[in-house]
Amino acid sequence: MKKFLLLIVASLFVTGAFAQDWSVGARVGSGFQAVGQYGYSNKHYVEARFGAAWLDSAVTADFTVLHNWKVLTMDWTPSAGIWFFDAGVGVNVGGRENYAYVGVTGMARLGFTFNKVPLSLSVDYSPVIGPAILYWKGGSVAGFRDIGFANLGLTCTYNF
Repeated sequence: MKKFLLLIVASLFVTGAFAQDWSVGARVGSGFQAVGQYGYSNKHYVEARFGAAWLDSAVTADFTVLHNWKVLTMDWTPSAGIWFFDAGVGVNVGGRENYAYVGVTGMARLGFTFNKVPLSLSVDYSPVIGPAILYWKGGSVAGFRDIGFANLGLTCTYNF
């Protein structure tokens, strides 16, 4: 019975993995992040980012998960590629030794996908709204993470 269930799960994973749209790449903005995108329909995709952000004069670990919608495609340069506009919403968490934050994030992206090469270049704005806490032995201070509004980035992905 265990082998049968394992076979079913493996076959679902394999057929799902080959039938979908994957992209991997990097984003440079207020820090550096590795980017993975998984398109599960023609209009929707999930994006995960993990990396380091420069925040309050120190480097912090930063993780973001977004659900994105492909809002618009423009055929302005048909011989070179397709322009696109995407928007999304998600969650952002991060921190360092004695500092942590969590928040809701949005995303607006304008980009270009090349015809001859499976690459996409885009510029995005991903503001983060949420609380932050600074803690130490014997105390803590909570506040609003206002630096999250300054999150403009350049993303390059390889499309499978």
